[in-house]
Formats: sequence, structure tokens, C-alpha cells
Amino acid sequence: MTTTSFMSQEPMTRRRLLGAALAAGVAVPAGLARPAWAAPAAAPGPVRLTLPVPTGPYPVGTVPLHLVDTSRPDPVAGPGHHRELMASVWYPARGAQRYPLAPWTSPAVTRALLATAGGFPADVAVAPLTAGHEGAPVGRTGGRLPVVVFSHGAHDHRSDTTIVVQELASHGYAVVTVDHTYDAFSEFPDGRLTVPLDRPALGPPDFATDIRFVLDRVEDLAAGRNPDAEQRPLPAGLPGALDLHRIGMYGWSKGATATAFVMSEDRRVRAGLSFDGPMQPPISTDLDRPFMMMTAEFTRAAQPSVAEFWSRLRGWRLNVQAEGAVHSSYCDVQFLIPQLAPAVGMSDADLRGWIGTLDPARAVRIQQAYPLAFFDLHLRHRPGCLLDGPSPAFPEVKFIA
Repeated sequence: MTTTSFMSQEPMTRRRLLGAALAAGVAVPAGLARPAWAAPAAAPGPVRLTLPVPTGPYPVGTVPLHLVDTSRPDPVAGPGHHRELMASVWYPARGAQRYPLAPWTSPAVTRALLATAGGFPADVAVAPLTAGHEGAPVGRTGGRLPVVVFSHGAHDHRSDTTIVVQELASHGYAVVTVDHTYDAFSEFPDGRLTVPLDRPALGPPDFATDIRFVLDRVEDLAAGRNPDAEQRPLPAGLPGALDLHRIGMYGWSKGATATAFVMSEDRRVRAGLSFDGPMQPPISTDLDRPFMMMTAEFTRAAQPSVAEFWSRLRGWRLNVQAEGAVHSSYCDVQFLIPQLAPAVGMSDADLRGWIGTLDPARAVRIQQAYPLAFFDLHLRHRPGCLLDGPSPAFPEVKFIA
């Protein structure tokens, strides 16, 4: 296995890192800050992390795709190499019990995430199993499947919102998640492990270019073609299953800003959702399609670029915020880090630095309910009351006028 080296930065506390990010208008994930505590507590063995079970009526399937964009050179590998991306497709499945559950990330990616991004011992935890059954046949839920694409944050990975992804899939969506190579922890089919680099510096417009290429590959799948570079078999029923007239997108942090860029350039995306996106660099065009912001630290009050973006939303728009949330509270980190905390001797104060004061179980319910309600409304035209105003079922979620 070959690995692209990570170019480390000066250690910073999480709050200093986020403060610098806010000042610079750049999204930097919480995991990049090396924690103040250093020595892990003694533990009998690695912690087996878990993810919550999705609530939808359908079992979930998943398949990885290796995608090569022959129109773009690879910015690191040199002449003769093209931009490569790893992606996954998640979908409602049938006969899923006969297929193995997919891990959250591969062992190599898990070790790199723990040691490099989190400052944890590389062997302190084992990645959780997801609800996705690898290669299970697609279960058609009536017509073609609406599609949602996910773009991760800076120095992150495509599995970072698996709670949301498998929830959507269990309710009948096809969800495509993407690793933005050189700003992601990613493993390719030949065993190459790539980790985030400081150079090339990839910004939200670069992420958006990746996503537009992936949307072309979604069109391939919808037409019955296999976009995988090695032509590995696709799950039965996936070719021809996707609905190109019902495509949405969401992202976290830099990926949220990329969502706005994609929508400003590509009308294939009908609705967009931001998980605490800084909207830097500023979006210079108006958007006339539905957009929802779930903010935490990059709020309209704290970040002028977010307020400016809000002013450019000419269609349906909504801004909600969970009390006690921090930048990563709408991601899997909110549920996984508390499981890891006892094994590494994390103090309550350190844990609050990672997840704020929003209860992890409540965060899971918010992650499952609000994105689903948004895409149900705008891709399936299924109105509900959750997005109409404050809900007694979610007292933590405030509507920002």
C-alpha cells in the first residue's frame, strides 16, 4: 500500500483552529486540532464503535465506485495521470440479509483518521459497521429513485455523515457520497491510501468541479452504463434506477459551500442543504431553487459571507440551528466521539470541545429528521409540518428569521 504523506500543521486547540477559520473565512474541521490531552487511558482492546440504525422501511445497500475524470490532470501524480475519485452509492435494497454489512471506513482509512486527524492512538478503535449491505440488489420503491449527492468538509472523508446517508437510503433515496482526493482520507481499489495535503490547495470551486463530474456519472448510471474505472459489477437493478429529474445535494463545511457553487453552475441540482457552511469564497450569483441552512458556528450573525449568501436566496429558504451545536454536530463525529472518550481519557471539557452541549442522541434524531423532511418536500413534493416552524418534538432546533 502506498500513501500520500500528510503535510502537518502546527498543533492548535480546537477553539483556536475554529477561531482562525472564522477569521479567515475558511472551514477547518474540528478533528484537525490535536487535543490538549495526550496520553490515552489504558484500555483492554480497541473500542468497537457503533452507528444508530436508520428509521426507514427499506434495508440499505451500498457499492463503492472508482471514478476517473480523463478531462482533468492529476495535480500530484504528474503527467499521464488523471483526477481520480472514490465514491459510494447508497440505496434501498432487497434481499439484503445475504450481503455483508459495509464498514464505515476501511481499516487503513480508520487508522489514518484516528492518528492524523484526531490525534488518537491509531489502534484505539475499530470502525463501526453501517446499515449498508455491500452489493445488495436495488429495491425499487415505485419508479426511479430520487438522488442526493454529499460533499464532505476540508480534510475529511465521504463517510462523515453516514447517519444521514443511510437514513435517506432507508426512505427510498439513492445517495452518492464523494471523496475529494488530496483533501480527503481515501483508499483506492489497488490499495493506495491518500490523505489530505496542504498542496494542492483545493477550494469549494474545486469540490464543485468534482461534483459536476460525479453528476455526469450519475447520468451514466441512469442510462444503464457502468462508470466504475475497473468495470467492477454493479448491484442488480442499479443501472437505470436513478431519477435525473430529482437530484438534490448537501454538504458539510467546505462541502456545504461547494453545494452552493454547484447550484450556481448546474441546474441539475434542484435543492441544496448546508451543514454549517462558511460560504467562502462568496457566492456571486442569486439562487432561485430551494436551499436550507443548518447552522452552528458559521451563522449569519458571525459570518458576513453566510449573511450575504442568505440574501442571494430568491427561492424557498430556511435557516435552522440546534442549541448547543458546534461545527461538527450535524456529522457522525457527534455520535462517535463520545464512544471513544473513555478509552482515551478525555475529560468532559475536552468532549464538549468536540461536540458542544448538544446531546448526541438528540443530534442523531435531528440529523435523521431534518434533511429527510427537506428533500421529501423539494424532491418528492411531500409536505410535512417539520419545516413549517418550531416543533415540540425538537425543542433544540430554532428557526432563524
